[in-house]
Amino acid sequence: MSIQPNLVSCGSLETAWSQAFKLTLADKEVAPLVVTFSVPESQGAEENARVQAKLDETLESHGMFSCSTVANTIFPVSLWDPSKEPERLYSAYFRMLPVLWKYPQNRRGLYFERLVDYDNDKKPGTGVNQLRHVIETWHRGNHRRSGLQAAIFDPRRDHINSPYLGFPCLHQVAFVPLGSTRLAIVGYYGRQYIVEKAFGNYMGLTRLGHFMAHQMGLQLERVTIVAGVASLGPGIRKAGLQELVALVDSAATLN
Repeated sequence: MSIQPNLVSCGSLETAWSQAFKLTLADKEVAPLVVTFSVPESQGAEENARVQAKLDETLESHGMFSCSTVANTIFPVSLWDPSKEPERLYSAYFRMLPVLWKYPQNRRGLYFERLVDYDNDKKPGTGVNQLRHVIETWHRGNHRRSGLQAAIFDPRRDHINSPYLGFPCLHQVAFVPLGSTRLAIVGYYGRQYIVEKAFGNYMGLTRLGHFMAHQMGLQLERVTIVAGVASLGPGIRKAGLQELVALVDSAATLN
């Protein structure tokens, strides 16, 4: 395991993921790993089509979820209409929760659920909506930095004696104003799987950042992810990644 701090700083999501991927290829585990990338104003879609398509093929061959599916656990982008009030998004999501809970992978909850319905006791819409609180206090003029964050990890439910928990890997997000017009989003992961989850994590946090920036009257400029430990992921072997590695290498030569 590498114990030196590793920083990946890039101008796009796909380049940042590619560099993080190459770092974890070179070492079994990287600890810690900080990935940060800028979000161009004109770029509405975060993903690089070729890299994401090949990664999705790799994930499917391993029986894992696509990048978009992972991203939707952090922010369900299809439910958001920027021209409507955010309450429409929350209400639509609350209606979906009983269906989402039926899937085994969601039995302990979902990231967006904890952001907008924390501690709901399996009663949709009864928990704490942390995003609403951040938005409302921001517009009331309270810009205290420590108040612009939302928790996902819940020690009452997540400190359990299990060798593999699965959820939540993302512990916390913070919304960081950059001057008077721009916003950054920071996410902290205790452990992050670079092949299985990271690209979707980056997408989901970017979409969440766009949503919060829109509601706060700001422009999303940067996404930063801090991983205590980063690795390729369980069941991922380097021998099965040749085509993905070749594509990442060829993309790097074109940038």
